Amino acid sequence: MSAAGGPLVVGVDSSTQSTKALVVDAATGRVVASGQAPHKVSSGAARESDPEEWWDSLVDALRQCGDAAREAAAVSVGGQQHGLVALGADGRPVRPTMLWNDVRSAPQAARLVAELGGAEWWAGRIGSVPGAAFTAPKWAWLREHEPAAAAATTAVRLPHDYLTERLTGEATTDRGDASGTGWWASATEAYDSDVLQAVGLDPALLPRVLRPGEAAGTVRRHAELPLREGVLVGAGTGDNAAAALGLGLLPGAPVLSLGTSGTVYAVSRDRPADPSGTVAGFADARGDWLPLACTLNCTLAADRVAALLGLDREAVEPGGGVTFLPFLDGERTPDLPAASGLLHGLRHDTSGGQLLQAAYDGAAFALLRALDLVLGDKPSESGTDAGTGAGAPLLLIGGGARGTAWQQTVRRLSGRAVQVPQARELVALGAAAQAAGLLTGEDPAAVARRWDTARGPLLEPVRRDEETLERLAAVLDGAEPLLGSAGGVKGDGSDSGDDNSLGSDARSTVG
Repeated sequence: MSAAGGPLVVGVDSSTQSTKALVVDAATGRVVASGQAPHKVSSGAARESDPEEWWDSLVDALRQCGDAAREAAAVSVGGQQHGLVALGADGRPVRPTMLWNDVRSAPQAARLVAELGGAEWWAGRIGSVPGAAFTAPKWAWLREHEPAAAAATTAVRLPHDYLTERLTGEATTDRGDASGTGWWASATEAYDSDVLQAVGLDPALLPRVLRPGEAAGTVRRHAELPLREGVLVGAGTGDNAAAALGLGLLPGAPVLSLGTSGTVYAVSRDRPADPSGTVAGFADARGDWLPLACTLNCTLAADRVAALLGLDREAVEPGGGVTFLPFLDGERTPDLPAASGLLHGLRHDTSGGQLLQAAYDGAAFALLRALDLVLGDKPSESGTDAGTGAGAPLLLIGGGARGTAWQQTVRRLSGRAVQVPQARELVALGAAAQAAGLLTGEDPAAVARRWDTARGPLLEPVRRDEETLERLAAVLDGAEPLLGSAGGVKGDGSDSGDDNSLGSDARSTVG
C-alpha cells in the first residue's frame, strides 16, 4: 500500500531506445518511484535490437524503483509496435528484432498489397494498408533473405508480448498491438488466414489475443526481478494505444505527438478503413479504435538542422519563403522510404533561423495534413462524446511538446487551440492505468481521467498560416516523382517513435 492508502501498480514503457518503469498509487495517480535503463539499436539500414537487452533494461529500471516495485499489486507493459521478435525452440531470439523503423521490407509490403486485392481490400478487411513498418512484411522479408532463421522460428511475438511472456510464461498479446501486425483483421478481430498464408506463417506460432480488461497472467518467480511472485499482469499494448489510455482520451479528441518520429491519432467508436494508406486503422486497448498517422522525421530532423547550423533548437526566425522537406531517414507519411531531405527556395538573404523554422514547418506539415483524415470528414456515426470533436484542443505530447518553437509552429500551422499535458511518461502511465483497472474493475481510460493526466496549459488558437501550408503542399506534390516511392503503397500509418534529447517523454507516445 502507498502512503495515501491505495494499492501500488507498475507501468512499463519499453521504447525503441530505453525502458522506463513507473510505480503509481492506483488511488491518486501519484508517481511514487521511477526507473529508466537504455538498450542499444543498430544504425544504418538495419534498425535492430536484441530483445534480451529489453528484459535486462526492464529488470534494471524496476530495481531503480526500490521497495515500491516490490510492493506493487499489478503490472502492465506498453511497448514499441510492429517489431518482429522471432524466437526459437529454446525461447531465445533466433536473430535481433527488426524494429518498426527498419524499412528494408518496403518491397515485401508493396508486393503483399498487390497480391492480396490491393489497398481497398487491405483497408476494408485488415483496417490498414501495410507499409514497411508492419510486422507481416518483415516476416516476409525474413523468409526471403534469411530462410534458416525463419525455419528455426517456433514463436513470433511483438516487443510488448515478449516482455509480458517473460513475466508470466503465457503467450499473449492484445488487440491494440496485434492490429499493427498486418495479419490481425479489424473486420473480424481475429488473425487473418489469407494474410498468414500469403506470408507463410503458421498461426500456431502466434500468441493468444486477450480481450480488453483480461489479465495476461501473474508474475512467475524470477530471481533477478524485483516483483513479487503472483502479481497480476495486464495485457499490455502498443505504445500509442498505451498513451491514449494514459491521457484518458474520449472519442474525437486529437493528439499530436512530437518525438523522434511523430504521430497524430484519436480514439474513434467507428472502425477506420482508409484505402489511401495514410491513416492506419489500429484498434485501441479498450474495445474502440485508434486511427493514426505517423512520420519518421520529426524532432530529430529539426535538431539535426539546428546542429548543422550551429544554432540552439529554439533559434527560429519567421519569413524567408524557404521550404524544407525533412525526409532525412526516408519517410512513412508520405510513403517514401528511399527519400532524402529536399530544400527549396534558398536565397542569399535566407537566415539560419529561417532555415531552422522551415525544418519545423516541414516536420509538422505531414502530420497536420493527415489530421483531418484521422478525425474523419464527418461526425462519428455512433455520435460524439461531449467535450470532443472539432472544437476540442489538440493535445500536444512527446519531448517536443515543451519546446516553444514546436508549440508555436503547431499553433500557426493547425489554427487550433493547443493543450500541453503536464504529465510525462504517458505510455508508462497508460500501462499503469491498465494495471490499476485490473485491480479496481474500472475502464483504464477512466482511471487516467480520475488521475487528471491531461491537465496542462491551454494555448489559444491563432490564424492558420495558409501561405506556408500551400507552399509546402506545392513543393511536396511536385517533388514526389523525384523523391521516389515504395512501389505505389501510399503511407503505412504506423505509430511507434523513440526517445530523443528533448526529454524523457520524447517518443511518439507516443516512438
